[in-house]
Amino acid sequence: MIAWVTGFRSAGTFKKLYEKVKHLKVCTFYTDSWDAFSKVLPRDRHIIGKRYTVAIERDNSTVRNDLARFTRLTKVVSKSEKMVNNTLKLWQTFQTANLFSSLQQTFLSVLK
Repeated sequence: MIAWVTGFRSAGTFKKLYEKVKHLKVCTFYTDSWDAFSKVLPRDRHIIGKRYTVAIERDNSTVRNDLARFTRLTKVVSKSEKMVNNTLKLWQTFQTANLFSSLQQTFLSVLK
């Protein structure tokens, strides 16, 4: 995961996401055919097609599975934007081996 934003599936929300990644000059954007993508992304680095988005959707599914808080009918957790962002930050930390390892060592040192 490189970046995320919270909000509705709107052109404005996507523009916020693109602002976070537009500095990445040596990359290609693979998307479905949603109009907002074509309006914002550079044409020379934008490829549209479901064939290329399977891995992205699989990753999204993994995040939703790991963070069951994102299920539609959940009643036990806050869905406030602040809590969603904090949960994603925490999940990303645990998914990034070197970040988790340093936190794990700190935690274990307290228990000794």
